[in-house]
Amino acid sequence: MAYTINRMIPDTGIDDVDARTRKALADHGFGVLTEIDVKATMKNKLDAEMPAYRILGACNPKMAHQAIGIEPRVGAMLPCNVILREVEGGVEVSAIDPVASMQAIDNAELTAVAGEVRDLLAKAVAAV
Repeated sequence: MAYTINRMIPDTGIDDVDARTRKALADHGFGVLTEIDVKATMKNKLDAEMPAYRILGACNPKMAHQAIGIEPRVGAMLPCNVILREVEGGVEVSAIDPVASMQAIDNAELTAVAGEVRDLLAKAVAAV
């Protein structure tokens, strides 16, 4: 099973894709709770160069509340990460597939919620 939902945005810079991704996420009920600039962190901590790479921690509060109500420890797997990475020819957007990440939890009700979140994330990625 694939563990991410992916889309390549050709001939575009990461800042443009970042803005488009945040809008698409917001349009589908997600807010960005965290942001990690991996490129800057690797440069700062290791003096290592790498292409632009950002991790956005996206959360749909309604769905997160529902999931935590079903399985209180599921918060260890939240928020849903969305990565933006500079690749040859553009920027790739990849969102976690919540169904794949929740496979470790044997709970059909939680799996159903994860499926709803996956559908919303897939729509958001497609809208970038």
